[in-house]
Amino acid sequence: MNRRSAAEAYEKVPTSIFESSSAAAASLAKEVRELIEARNKEGKPAILGLATGSTPVPFYRELIRLHREEGLSFKNVITFNLDEYYGLGSDHPESYYRFMCDQLFDHIDIPKENIHLPSGTVPGDQVFEHCRQYEEMIDAAGGVDFQILGIGRTGHIGFNEPGSSRESLTRRITLDRITRQDAAADFRGEENVPRFAITMGVGTILRAKQIVLMAWGENKAGVVARAVEGPVTDAVSASFLQDHETARFFIDQAASRELTRIKLPCWWVR
Repeated sequence: MNRRSAAEAYEKVPTSIFESSSAAAASLAKEVRELIEARNKEGKPAILGLATGSTPVPFYRELIRLHREEGLSFKNVITFNLDEYYGLGSDHPESYYRFMCDQLFDHIDIPKENIHLPSGTVPGDQVFEHCRQYEEMIDAAGGVDFQILGIGRTGHIGFNEPGSSRESLTRRITLDRITRQDAAADFRGEENVPRFAITMGVGTILRAKQIVLMAWGENKAGVVARAVEGPVTDAVSASFLQDHETARFFIDQAASRELTRIKLPCWWVR
């Protein structure tokens, strides 16, 4: 039986601290491989929920390595991405569709028809229906087996900015200024960053059977601590993961620095 330290009792979500992001990515990829292989034996597809941004890149690289070097096939995998910038077409260099092709899809054997992302170009009067259909596609596939998440500096998962409710579903959302500032370098200026996105809701994410949130670097340490140890609040949408039975955090040492077990001396928490 695994015993938690006294300091870990402050953590309301199981949190694994790894030496590096590559070590965490390798551990996560191993779990995903086992899921894919188990579903193959059952004659069922594995349904993965995927994230974008720099955080999941080491994980995607490890999945590509498993495909190229160890023969892991993605022919029986269906994916649903969390979000897409509203206003960007799939051919835009900063679209999340382009990101996923560059970082993963173009390097594995997943069928194109098994890939799903929200559309960034659906007309405004059709957004509600598009989002409803996205929810229905997830449900029709059997629900997400394994959801991968990152976390933004505002505490968002997907693009569920502060104020997003626990019950929120896929929808168009206004991006927080901090989120847009963080994306400014990619767009060559904050003024070029889209102001809206289409994102899975918190409620959509929480329906996944398993969830792992990844975070790397000291700049994520504060918001990780708020999500893991703080109250459940719509001010930090990642804190809603405390209410999920199987959610876990995979973080590197730098991202762990504000956790009680790392920040405070052991005698303080005895």
